[in-house]
Amino acid sequence: MKYLVTGLGNVGDEYHNTRHNIGFAILDALAKASGIVFSDRRYGFITEYRFKSRTFVLLKPNTYVNLSGKAVNYWLQKESVPIENLLVLADDLSLPFGTVRLRSKGGDGGHNGLTSIIETLGHQQFARLRFGIGGDFPYGTQVDYVLGKWTPEETMALPEKLILCHEIIRSFGTQGIERTMNTFNRK
Repeated sequence: MKYLVTGLGNVGDEYHNTRHNIGFAILDALAKASGIVFSDRRYGFITEYRFKSRTFVLLKPNTYVNLSGKAVNYWLQKESVPIENLLVLADDLSLPFGTVRLRSKGGDGGHNGLTSIIETLGHQQFARLRFGIGGDFPYGTQVDYVLGKWTPEETMALPEKLILCHEIIRSFGTQGIERTMNTFNRK
């Protein structure tokens, strides 16, 4: 079984450790913990993670968040991954910091990366793991907040939250979307 797990984020040092790059952070932490490295390939940075006879193709698109659909579509086709085996990792302003929600389908929730994927694929029928980044910012400063760095308190809490996301990714591949949602969306 093969899965495509796509973490949304922006390439470049100026975006490292920003809220909008949580998708990249989740995959970077999983790769580091597993002793695997990403290679620069067409439309993104790619590596393979194996767990219980499953192959997870980990993708960090290098197309910037707003154009993520192009990379996702390319790697779905190149790796012959069925759409039900796609999992997209994205930040979410509407969830409190560190809250994670797995969904089997849905709209873009105002996230430009999800919009790009939906427009490119032509449907919303793919799983997404939404990572709450909170919404504690003054009116009109959303972009600065999303592209801003984590607070010291958030930075301290992140490692535990990243491990939780890794558990969800593995469960998605071994237990399926419904069982994984039932297990982890309650936490």
